[in-house]
Amino acid sequence: MQAEVQAERRWSGWEDLGGAVTAGPAVSSWSANRLDVFVRGTDSAVWHKWWNGVSWSGWESLGGNIIDNPAAVSWGPDRIDLFGRGTNNHLWHKWWNGSSWSGWEDLGGVITAGPAVSSWAANRLDVFVKGADNHLWHKWWNGSSWSGWEDLGGVIIDNPAAVSWGPGRIDVFGEGTDNHLWHKWWNGSSWSGWEDLGGVITAGPAVSSWAANRLDVFVKGADNHLWHKWWNGSSWSGWEDLGGVFLHNPAAVSRGPDRIDVFVEGTDNDLWHKRWS
Repeated sequence: MQAEVQAERRWSGWEDLGGAVTAGPAVSSWSANRLDVFVRGTDSAVWHKWWNGVSWSGWESLGGNIIDNPAAVSWGPDRIDLFGRGTNNHLWHKWWNGSSWSGWEDLGGVITAGPAVSSWAANRLDVFVKGADNHLWHKWWNGSSWSGWEDLGGVIIDNPAAVSWGPGRIDVFGEGTDNHLWHKWWNGSSWSGWEDLGGVITAGPAVSSWAANRLDVFVKGADNHLWHKWWNGSSWSGWEDLGGVFLHNPAAVSRGPDRIDVFVEGTDNDLWHKRWS
């Protein structure tokens, strides 16, 4: 029976969600059948659109003035943490507490691309950015205070991507200067080195996880198509061409077992959506 269910799963076509997008999107999910998507609008503010399980909302302005893509994560029901690169090249933070949005909080730093964020526990946040030295830098919230900045090395182009598939676990991805996909992970006690996953990518990647030890990575290829590579718990797949033609980095989230939602900015500057279900 499980094999039959698995066989029925497939990728949808592309759905046009409109809007006027000027950087790669971000997406988070705080429950099954809930999606919150964030984009940079033509006014450089962050705009928000959500799926409530039945229909898509209109667009809501969350203000701010950001450069590059935003980043978002949900660490619990009805909680969202949103990050962006400000015009001062600092990291900025805004959050939804279940009833209202906070203002924007300046977390400092000198960042040179859109950020990435993951969460491996309630009230835990791990944020990753590209620094002025092109290294990957890390800052985290431990439930009561923000850390300083940790240099994780490497030399990356464009925004990183990050996801947590279990307590104390983080997987981070970036585009190297060779245009390959590179991978680094935290196992709960130490950081790995950098792993070269190949490919020819032309923007920052996206990553999601729908189960322990499962990773789905998405990139923009040299043909501007969406390409997909996954870790099944023991080995990496080859590259799968998911088509489309888009700008900037994709965004991806998993809101349940064997479910993935991917978003991109189309060449028409609309938000486009594709799902695995």
